[in-house]
Amino acid sequence: MKNDDQIETKLIHAGCDPEPRTGAVMPPVFLTSTYIQPAPAEHTGYEYSRTGNPTRTCLETAIAAIEGGKFGSAFSSGMGATDALIRLLDAGDHVVCGNDLYGGTHRLFTQVYRRFGLSFDFVDTTSIDPIREAWRPETKMLWLESPSNPLLHITDLAAAAKVAHEHGALVVVDNTFASPYLQQPFELGADVVVHSTTKYLGGHSDVVGGATVTNDEAIAKKIAFLQNAAGAIPGPLDCFLVHRGIKTLAVRMERHCDNAESVAAFLAEHPKVERVIYPGLATHPGREVAARQMRRFGGMVSFEVKGDVEAAKRLAMATTVFGLAESLGGVESLIQLPAAMTHAAIPREERIAAGLQDGLVRLSVGLESADDLRADLGRALEAV
Repeated sequence: MKNDDQIETKLIHAGCDPEPRTGAVMPPVFLTSTYIQPAPAEHTGYEYSRTGNPTRTCLETAIAAIEGGKFGSAFSSGMGATDALIRLLDAGDHVVCGNDLYGGTHRLFTQVYRRFGLSFDFVDTTSIDPIREAWRPETKMLWLESPSNPLLHITDLAAAAKVAHEHGALVVVDNTFASPYLQQPFELGADVVVHSTTKYLGGHSDVVGGATVTNDEAIAKKIAFLQNAAGAIPGPLDCFLVHRGIKTLAVRMERHCDNAESVAAFLAEHPKVERVIYPGLATHPGREVAARQMRRFGGMVSFEVKGDVEAAKRLAMATTVFGLAESLGGVESLIQLPAAMTHAAIPREERIAAGLQDGLVRLSVGLESADDLRADLGRALEAV
């Protein structure tokens, strides 16, 4: 595979040279915990599977390549990857974050790492001024999601990264919602990209995983040390499943985007819908930035129904094609209420201040027939 190969080619071939002994086109699943050494402290590249495993190496190589990075590290979950990146910091350091983050990320930052002397400010990163205003001498990291979870805020990543780099801070971009197919954060100034590979990269709701990618060798060595020392590593079969999912990412993301655009347009015209949040709609304030830094607008749609939170609950329980469940990015469509589910750990006053209302509905639009998805939502809205 050449370095200038298009991403569609990288998705299929990165990290996956034919196995040299047999010629197998798919990487073997090395279900081993340890490796024979010819002499003490001498090995052929692998010594213990917490430190490294050939199947994991294939995945890490692939994720780095498709993100346009050099060094990939796979983890047992997206939160495991996030945890490793926060461990790059020291007590007393400060992080500026978007005010609309995955609830688990917020929980880790505020309920775990504040106890160890780290501080976090959550600001509206759709504008550069709040980032500048939150900055302190001890700020060492800018943590961004774009599109964000679940309000689909769009951050001008290049402009935000410029602010951080003016102060010598690291820029971390959670690229889970966009995926490497739709957005390349390194081209926009990111120092580290993080993923929940459970989502679009795996793509089939059958594996939990996470990953980080960087171009900085010093950072990569620190992450690899933490990966080994703390041990939040994925098993080889998990790595195989994520790697297999990556191969179809391009075709899946195109269908996710097609269906999400169709669903968003349908909801925007429905009389029982209060507002629709989708970066591809002309009403989205971040549409211009999203069009500039993304290939397309993604497969996530959020909206509010007219009425109270009970109306939103009835809607979520009335769908039949959309399954009521947490997570996202799989081939099947899912519906959920973030305030009661994925973001319940965030204090209500913080959620409301950021714009996350109790009745917000989040859709992960899957690969089913767009006609069936619209009809399912239409029936559920009639039930409201």
